[in-house]
Amino acid sequence: MPNPVSVTQAEPAVAQPAPIKRLLSLDTLRGFDMFWIMGGEELFHVLAKTTGWGWAESVAHQFSHPDWNGFRAYDLIFPLFLFMAGVSTPFSIGSRLAKGDDKALIARKIISRGLILVVLGIIYNNGLFTKAFHDMRFPSVLGRIGLAGMFAQLIYLYARPRTQYGWFVGILLGYWACMMLIPVPGCGAGVLTMPCNLASYIDRMVVPGHLYKTIHDPEGLFSTIPAIGNALLGIFAGMFLQKSVKTGNRKTAWLLGAGAGLVLLGYLWNFVFPINKNLWTSSFVLITGGLSLLLLGLFYWIIDVKGIKGWTFFFTIIGMNSILIYLAGAFIDFEYAARFFFGGLLSLSSSDVVTGLGGVLAFLAVKWLFLYFLYRKKTFLRV
Repeated sequence: MPNPVSVTQAEPAVAQPAPIKRLLSLDTLRGFDMFWIMGGEELFHVLAKTTGWGWAESVAHQFSHPDWNGFRAYDLIFPLFLFMAGVSTPFSIGSRLAKGDDKALIARKIISRGLILVVLGIIYNNGLFTKAFHDMRFPSVLGRIGLAGMFAQLIYLYARPRTQYGWFVGILLGYWACMMLIPVPGCGAGVLTMPCNLASYIDRMVVPGHLYKTIHDPEGLFSTIPAIGNALLGIFAGMFLQKSVKTGNRKTAWLLGAGAGLVLLGYLWNFVFPINKNLWTSSFVLITGGLSLLLLGLFYWIIDVKGIKGWTFFFTIIGMNSILIYLAGAFIDFEYAARFFFGGLLSLSSSDVVTGLGGVLAFLAVKWLFLYFLYRKKTFLRV
C-alpha cells in the first residue's frame, strides 16, 4: 500500500483533496474559497482602514467572525471546504467502487487520510516538539476536515443513499437534542453560552492539552459531529452531478433550489437553535450547506454548463494545492518574500491606499506564483 502522504507528479486531476475528473467548477470553487484564507480578505480590511469608505467597511465587516451567535460571509469559508471534499467523494471513491475495489481497503485509505489530517493539524498548531504536552492545542481546522470528512465518506461507503439521508437528518437532530436537553453541571440544560454549553463542557473533560479559548475550542471534538453534515451535503451534491440523465441546466436548478431551501430552513431553525459557528449548530450546518450548494450551482452553471472558463485558471492553481498553501504559511515567510520583491517599488508611493493595497497584492502574488511554480512542475500535495 503506497504512502498516503506524498508529493506526487500525477496529473492535476488527482490533486488534493481527491481525484476529480472534468469538473472544473469544483477545482475553481475550491481555489476561490482558499483565496480568502490565503489573504484575499485583507484587500477589503486595508481598503476600509485607509479610505473609510462605507461600502468597504461593510464588506470588511463580513470578513470577520461574530463573537458568538450570528453569521457573516467569513463563516462560510471553512464549511464550504468541507462541503467540497464531500462533492469529490462520489467521483473518487465511487469510481473505485465501480471498478470493484474492496471496501475494506477503501475504508482503510479513508481512515488513514482522516488521521493524517488530524496529525497535520496538530503539527500546524504546535510545531514539532516545541511545546509541552499540556501546552499543546489538539483541535484544529485540518483535524475537523479530517474527522468530519472521514466519517461522511465511511457513511457513503457503507450506507445506501436513503440511509445516508437518514444519517444527515439524524446527526443534525441528535446534536440539537443533546445540546438542548443534556444538562451541564452548574449550568443546567439548553444553555448555549460559551462557558455553559454541552460541547465546550465535553471538550474540557476529554480533550487533552489546552483549548483555543481556554474554556472553549471552535474546532472542538464534540462540535465536529454536526460538521459531518456539511460533508454529507457535498456527497449528495456530487451524486446528483454524476447523474447523466439530468441536463446541466436542470442540475443547476436543483442545486440552486436545494440551496435556497436549506438556507430558509436554517434561518427558521435559528429561532430555537441559534446559528453559531463556534458550536457548529445544526442551523449553522443548514445555512452554510445551503450557501455552498448555491455557490456550487453558480460555478457549475457558468463553467461546466455555459463553458465560460477563461477566468478559472487563477483559482484552479490555488485549488489544486489547497492543503499545501494552508500549511505553507507555517514554515515559509511569504511576507518577507513580498517585501523583498515589491517593497522597493511600493515605497515610491506616498499614498496609504496604494501602499496598503499594494502590500496585500504583493503578498498574494508571491503565494500564487509559488503555487504556479508547483503546478508547472506537476507537484501536488496529496493526502
